[in-house]
Amino acid sequence: MSYSSMKVESRNRQQEAEGEEMCRTIEVATVDRRVISPPVLSPVMPTVEELNLIPPLNFAMVDNGIFRSGFPDSANFSFLQTLHLHSIICLCPEPYPESNMEFLKSNGIKLFQFGIESYKEPFVNIPEDTIREALKLVLDARNHPILIHCKRGKHRTGCIVGCLRKLQKWCLSSVFDEYQRFAAAKARVSDQRFMELFDVSSLKHLPMSFSCSKR
Repeated sequence: MSYSSMKVESRNRQQEAEGEEMCRTIEVATVDRRVISPPVLSPVMPTVEELNLIPPLNFAMVDNGIFRSGFPDSANFSFLQTLHLHSIICLCPEPYPESNMEFLKSNGIKLFQFGIESYKEPFVNIPEDTIREALKLVLDARNHPILIHCKRGKHRTGCIVGCLRKLQKWCLSSVFDEYQRFAAAKARVSDQRFMELFDVSSLKHLPMSFSCSKR
């Protein structure tokens, strides 16, 4: 074989080797494209705010079927509908707003109103008989789900819930801690004194179907 023939054959072999290497490179690149695939995005659930569900001021669940809050307005109606309320206890003496009454009527919600004045310390006279009558409604499961509210959901509502906690055999320190969480800087010694002295004996015969009553 001549030198020139050997040179040509060597060049052909080199080209074939490069071609095989190129094929291998392309194969690897193809495999890589299969591995690197775009991630599958899971659907994002809408938040409460995105659904336009705005709870009233100081809203919270007290127990199964029992809720507390400040005075609800029209911005809170969609949220309240999700609770499927059967009753509302209002502790304010002012006439219930017409828009609220229309909302109650259209949703079949009963209104129980107890006109407790918003007192300020140091001279406070919290009507014990009124608190007792309101508690009887709260304890009656036929009124559940029920919402208890006053103006800000702090003092009058806090007293009702505090007396309920005594019925549920909460210790006073826990009763006061819960009251203070909602009242914050507006906590009143007179409210806490009222809850401490409130006599629950006349209500103990009433059935309680709440989870906390089993403590």
